[in-house]
Amino acid sequence: MEENRWFLSIIQDEFRTGKIDLDSTMRLLEKFQMPFDFTHVKHVFRKTVDKRKTHTITIEDFRAIYRSIVHRHEFQELFRVYAPERKILTATELIEFLRKEQYQTEDCETTALEIILKYEPIEEVRKRRQLSFEGFIRYMSSEECSILKNDHRTIYQDMNHPLCDYFISSSHNTYLISDQLIGPSDLWGYTSALLKGCRCLEIDCWDGSDNEPVVYHGHTLTSKIAFNSVIQVIDKYAFVVSDYPLVLSLENHCSPKQQEVMADYLESILGDKLLTSTIGGTEVTQLPSPEALKFKILVKNKKVGTIEESMLRRELDSHGETGEISDCEYLSDEDETDDKAPIYPKSGAVKRKIEYKPPATPRKKTKMKKIKIAIPLSDLVIYTKSQKFVSFEHSLINQKCYENNSIGETRARRFVKHAAKEFVSHTSRFITRIYPKGTRTTSSNYNPQEFWNVGCQMVALNFQTLGVQMELQNGKFLDNGGCGYILKPEFLRNQNSTFSPYNVGRYSKPMSLSIKLISGHQLPPSNLSKTNKADPLVQIEIYGVPEDQAKKKSSVVKSNALSPRWDETFSFAIQVPELALIRFCVQDEISLVANEFLGQYTLPLLSLNKGYHNVPLLSEDGSSLKPASLFVHVWYY
Repeated sequence: MEENRWFLSIIQDEFRTGKIDLDSTMRLLEKFQMPFDFTHVKHVFRKTVDKRKTHTITIEDFRAIYRSIVHRHEFQELFRVYAPERKILTATELIEFLRKEQYQTEDCETTALEIILKYEPIEEVRKRRQLSFEGFIRYMSSEECSILKNDHRTIYQDMNHPLCDYFISSSHNTYLISDQLIGPSDLWGYTSALLKGCRCLEIDCWDGSDNEPVVYHGHTLTSKIAFNSVIQVIDKYAFVVSDYPLVLSLENHCSPKQQEVMADYLESILGDKLLTSTIGGTEVTQLPSPEALKFKILVKNKKVGTIEESMLRRELDSHGETGEISDCEYLSDEDETDDKAPIYPKSGAVKRKIEYKPPATPRKKTKMKKIKIAIPLSDLVIYTKSQKFVSFEHSLINQKCYENNSIGETRARRFVKHAAKEFVSHTSRFITRIYPKGTRTTSSNYNPQEFWNVGCQMVALNFQTLGVQMELQNGKFLDNGGCGYILKPEFLRNQNSTFSPYNVGRYSKPMSLSIKLISGHQLPPSNLSKTNKADPLVQIEIYGVPEDQAKKKSSVVKSNALSPRWDETFSFAIQVPELALIRFCVQDEISLVANEFLGQYTLPLLSLNKGYHNVPLLSEDGSSLKPASLFVHVWYY
């Protein structure tokens, strides 16, 4: 009776005239503070009025519409198990539910009380410290019952390790918002990436007119934007989403004169945010931590000499001075001719022969000569000195901890395949950036997982390009509060590790995972449908080391996007859960050979909540499709 009185108290004013139309129905539903999809409400409303050949509904019609959308059968079944005789859960019964079904082991009494006070909408029931079915629905639909662990939504990892011990969210050609050849360069590329938690931005710098450096994709028809405008946007948005250090990866093609202009802009615009000196002394034997570099912006570029020399030079006026780097290094980090190099040079060799073929498409040119770097810009490079990669052996002997490598995807993929252990050893010591090959003129992306598997910190993607690759990127960096830094597993940080993604050995404890796909709720309708219809199916995918890659598909539910029901269980054996991501992809079966994407959600495997949880669905561009969701039960050991 209490639920009925509560329900009527909310709706009775709207029904003083007897009946309401669709717009009034939507406004009234909003009063219940539950998310509703207009397409589904409209469809259920029209089914109701079509029977009566009218455009309005009665109070009983409204009650039926509310129940058809909100009073989900799967929630009712679960509720009745713990409240078999009544329509109320006592605090004791709620505690039992939390322990048995949600696998909560600590503070269940406190949690139960918090749930009642937060989600129970009926005042009389709340005062008795009980939970009605309406309260249970609101709790089960809340973010507290999301599949992503609550404590992983905040920063929980140790942020005091050296920078090289973290995966770092990284963008490629950040200024581009379309293709690599004729598309526009736009400041929005930087704003968007920073608002997604990106912590390594790329800036391609070229000489512009009137001694003003510009940013664009060199040797192409992409438009140009002013370097100083880029730095102003970065200054504004650098720490909106994350407090942890931001790296500006400069692909520097400018003359020394305009490099000095770049240095002036970096210092004058970024001010105290720009890291211009080492932390805790001039001698650098280990990279500082993200915690130590909070709210700091680092410049990644070629550098003349050592950090110690830079610190001494900055005490003097170095404007107008230039330095040279040897002809075995290059002005641009990015050069796909690297892919012609052998994995190991001949013994004692440092310089390499480069086999060069004319590019099929315009790309950055190799500089096979001594190049000049303006000392003021060089001296702004502290912990992120760009160093041309020669070989793992060469790096082990010669590379300093603050020197970073950039390796093209093709060459890096060969290393993964043929020298994975050496690659892991390298990335345990040095920050390594992977970038897309030059032939990806449409801004397509590679699969980042294969490079995370060997510990590469900066796996740079084209953030503007939608698809599975960016969904993996966004899913991985949901973890640790979305701060853009994820602590690598110990076996990818340990410099004595012999881990290989092809032979995982003793480095990880396998996980047995069981996911019961129960239902869907208010799924996005098919674009091909004029109603709320779709023929949904769900594909559950595991991305990780090669042995863990898996895809399993549900059956198809015909003509139901509002409340499809599957009740199917899928099991997975995961060898390296620390590196695995799980992706839920909802599709509409158009034909036996073609499906339409409806929504997806990707997250780290170790961020999965046990028990009954919602999987919130995201669109192709990563925006929320709320209230669209899946309802699942998760168990692993």
